[in-house]
This record gives sequence, structure tokens and C-alpha cells, in this order.
Amino acid sequence: MTTTPDQLLRHPDNCCTELTEWLEGHGGKGLAAALHDPSTIIPTVKAAGLRGLGGSGFPAHRKWQTVAAQPPITDRYLICNGNEDEPGTFKDRLLLEESPHQVIEGALIAALATNVNQIVFYINPHLKRVHKILSEALTQWRQSHYLQQLSAQLGSTLQLTLIASPGHYIAGEETAAIESVEGNFPFPRGKPPYPAIAGVHGKPTLVNNIETLANVSHIMRNGAAWFQSLGHGHCSGTKIYCVSGDVVSAGAYELPMGTTLASLIFQQAGGLRDNRRLKAVFTGGPSSSILRADALAVALDFDSLAQHQAALGTGAMIVVAEGSPIIPHIAQYLDFFARASCGQCPPCTSGTREMALLTKKIAAGEGCAGDLKSLISLSEMLPGSGRCHLVDGAVTLLKSSLDHFRLEYQQALSS
Repeated sequence: MTTTPDQLLRHPDNCCTELTEWLEGHGGKGLAAALHDPSTIIPTVKAAGLRGLGGSGFPAHRKWQTVAAQPPITDRYLICNGNEDEPGTFKDRLLLEESPHQVIEGALIAALATNVNQIVFYINPHLKRVHKILSEALTQWRQSHYLQQLSAQLGSTLQLTLIASPGHYIAGEETAAIESVEGNFPFPRGKPPYPAIAGVHGKPTLVNNIETLANVSHIMRNGAAWFQSLGHGHCSGTKIYCVSGDVVSAGAYELPMGTTLASLIFQQAGGLRDNRRLKAVFTGGPSSSILRADALAVALDFDSLAQHQAALGTGAMIVVAEGSPIIPHIAQYLDFFARASCGQCPPCTSGTREMALLTKKIAAGEGCAGDLKSLISLSEMLPGSGRCHLVDGAVTLLKSSLDHFRLEYQQALSS
């Protein structure tokens, strides 16, 4: 993990699982500032430029404003989304294992800003160590004076709940998470209505990713200008980039938002193993476009990657070296999406399965020209056919591989 003293995750004051230790450092100061004047929270988050770090990059303050603006109602919910089930992504696990209190404090500040009295930590069940650490951390907060202060400010008892998500990839989609919190199977809902207006049990609901919330207490303690200064160029803050694949030092690196792909791979992750050359990078996990070696100068932020028809997503970067065929990777990730489909939308269920089967066939050297033609047809027919982004992400991955590596597909055909 590479950091500087100004960064968030590995600062000595942030790495602890005991609340007393957290509060002896800089912990609690952001929450104290928020309690002093709750009306400043959303304007400060807006000025800081904090965006959703679970994949969307949506400005955090806009969701918060919508929830806060809803008429007074008995319950409002905040779902702290830690489902994290996409290949190559492990930042939320790391945050919750190393420093759960900065996440909890961020959630408490978000609740204060939006008049939420029900905070739900929604965590992948496979992260058993996270569940243990987070459960103990939440107990410590329940026994602190802060919850009494917050409840008095809100005019309602603030509840902190930890629940296990179903563990499916699709269960991390915000409306699927709402269904799951209600006790239902995580079928994504159609929108509108949006969760901020009608979410859990029809009540206003804010859904934020764990990494997003981890920034909030620091913003309230240090101010919007400080957070803006951490990023490169037009970017604000830092980002945890998860690097895996054919690199010397795979791992999580918290760096300024807007760090270049070249810097991440060659300066931080030590370059490629065995001094091989770079072939491709799956940015934002496997549900995005692929970047080739000629894109090393690109800045790793939401807007810069969008200009390259790619996405930052969760910040996962899966690196592939020259000499490694690309089609087996595509087949593996399409198989993941096929297994992850919830079955609600037939084009998604059957389409992702068919794309996975065809790419596996081609990767094994058993495909024919008709199989490649079918893949191309599926990539043109399927976009927009599901309620959520799953099938679109699978198609984006396939189309990108066809655009960049069509010759490799053709050479893999048996006839």
C-alpha cells in the first residue's frame, strides 16, 4: 500500500479497530464539526467534489440533498454498501478490516445530513473477518455518547444494523440491495421511483459505497479545499486502486485521484512480471472497456476514462501482459456475469450465458466463423435489455475485446 501522510486509509491515526484509539487521534473531530452545524455538511461535501466511489462516480451531495429534501417521515435509511463481489475488487474489505471507525463516522455524518435514523451496513457474507471486526466496532459506537447526541439531534433513536448481503454480484446494485434489506431476493427494481425518494419499505433511502463514506469525516475535519487539493488536475481526493494480474506487486494503492495508468502500473505496482510488455488493462474491473498499452498516459478518474470509452468503476485494474491470450480472460469474466445474472430479465440471463459459452468455445480453439458472428450479433442486440447494468457491462467488455483484439479472435477459430 503506497500512501503519503495526507492520504486517508493508511494514516497512522486511521489504522485502528478500537474506538478509543480512533478518538485519541483525529477521530470524532469530523463528527463534532458536523454536530456543531449540521447545515454545513451537504454544502461542504458538494464543495469538496466527493463522488460515489462504488462505480458510478455520481456526485455524492446530489443523493444526499434529495433524501434530505423529503417530507418528514418516521424512518429514513442509509445502506452502507459493502457487497463487493466483482473480480479484482477488494478495497471495501481492506477499509473495513483496517479502519472501520472512519467508515462508521462517515455514515453517522451522512445520517445527520439527511435525517436518517436507520443505518444498515450491508456486507458480503464471505467477508467473515470484516463481519467480526465491524460488529465489534458498531457495539463500541452504540456504547458511546455520540449516538445519544445524534439521536437527540435527529429527534429519533439512531439504529446501527449489520446484515449480510446475499453475496451475489447483482446484490450490490442499489435497488437490489434495498430488496435484500427488506428480506426479499435481490431482484433489481425499475426506476423511477429512485431510492432517495422511495427505497426500503417505501421510505427515503441513501445508498453509498464504503469507500465513499470513508472520506466524509476527513472532509468535515479538514474542509473542502483540503480534499480538492489531494487530487491531480481537475480531480478531488484520493482513490484506492486495486491492481492485480501480471504485475510484480499486486495490491491496493491509495493515490491521488487522476493518477496515470503508467504511474500506477510501473511506479507503484513495480511493472510487469518477467519484464514483459503491457498488452491490456481491464479498468474498473471486468465490466468496462479494455485499455491497450497506447493508453498508458490516461488519468485514472471518472471523466478522463470516459473520454477513452472506459470507466473507473470500483478502481480495479486487472493487468494483462503480452504473450497472454485475451480471449480466456473474456470467457472467464463473461462466465462470471452469466452466473451472476439474477434471472429476472430473460435477455440478460440467456444472453450472458450464450456469450460465455461462445467465448469459451473460441478460447478452446473449437469455435468457427459462425460463432464469432453470433458473438458480434449478441453484442449489438443485448444492450439495454435488462433492468440493471449487468448485461450492459458484459456487452461492454465483449465489444471492447472485439474492437481491440478482433485479429486474435479470428486466429483462434478452428475453421
